[in-house]
Amino acid sequence: MAMADMSSTLSSAWYIFESNRAIFWYGVKTTLYLALLGTLLGLCIGLIFGGIRAIEIEVNDNAFVKGLKRVLHAIVSLYVWFFRGTPMMVQAMFFYYGLRPILGWTASIAGVVIISVNTGAYMCEIIRSGIQSVDKGQIEGARSLGMTNIQTMIYIVLPQAIRNSFPSIGNEFIVNIKDSSMLNVIGVVELFFQTTSVAGTMGLFTETFLVTCVIYLLLTSLATLILTYIEKKMNMPKTSYPSSQSVPTKAGK
Repeated sequence: MAMADMSSTLSSAWYIFESNRAIFWYGVKTTLYLALLGTLLGLCIGLIFGGIRAIEIEVNDNAFVKGLKRVLHAIVSLYVWFFRGTPMMVQAMFFYYGLRPILGWTASIAGVVIISVNTGAYMCEIIRSGIQSVDKGQIEGARSLGMTNIQTMIYIVLPQAIRNSFPSIGNEFIVNIKDSSMLNVIGVVELFFQTTSVAGTMGLFTETFLVTCVIYLLLTSLATLILTYIEKKMNMPKTSYPSSQSVPTKAGK
């Protein structure tokens, strides 16, 4: 009996997918759009705020510079504290309905902004950790060559920080694929929103959400494979010799 029920559930799930393929595909495209754009914009926010948070207050700084650094640290800390300490669903409801009379924004635009600033709070801590993992000797060497603090950060520190933090950055993208479902509360038409519409129309909730479970698993698994491939490429040792040229050896060997 249980096997018959399982077979019936799978058959119904396949029928639902076949009948509503276009609806699911629209939801998948919106989900990937939100996850990718939110991760990229969040990374940009994280680079700026993480860089600010990694700036140390030095003994040689004058009073104005010390005060400015403390204010910037406080602002970034408040931002990270708020967006990491509250659920994205609550943030979506609060900012969308709170700012809609002022900004007049649509649910889609609000969704991108909310997922970006939420991701930015996590990216800030990821980038800060990545910056702190860079050997300070390289920073001192860059300064000895006459590079300014900004040049050192842009050309020396941040590229290595991003490389060191890439697994965590990639993980945020995978998290955003799933967490974008929270934006359905403000009417963003992503995969979860489409699923509830199909389930309500057909009256088959278990079968419909089984389809969505499989879709989410495929999306996150594919993203994991792609990110793992990119990570391996980034970690491959680089050589100054062309690929067709053998590495020179000592004479007589």
